[in-house]
Amino acid sequence: MQIVTPQGTAYSEDVDLVTLPGIEGQMGIYPDHVRLMTQMAPGEIMVRKGSHDHFLAVGGGLIAITGDRVDIVTDMAVAAENIDEARAEEARQRAAARLREKLSAEEVASVNATLARSLAQLHVKRRRHP
Repeated sequence: MQIVTPQGTAYSEDVDLVTLPGIEGQMGIYPDHVRLMTQMAPGEIMVRKGSHDHFLAVGGGLIAITGDRVDIVTDMAVAAENIDEARAEEARQRAAARLREKLSAEEVASVNATLARSLAQLHVKRRRHP
């Protein structure tokens, strides 16, 4: 499995199971999964390797599954242990405040994307590392 962001490769390992937030809902991907290409919603990815689970907060993106590979291209991927909860909360508050302003449709879309990314980080951090 590989997760790529504009900043570089965020995760690259052979894994046993991946669960991720598809736009139709949560998806579980095991080895030899049928080929699939779909969109990913902001949320949480869980990666299982052996008996260890690893959690990441992710933004929107694209998922390509090719039987023995899961490739994800996303605008954000942050491991649970690397999430700065205070910074994510500040970003959430700023985005919520901006939505109360008079904004163009493009600005609303951009602010909503920022809000979704900060909420994904807060969800993963608060659920996995209280």
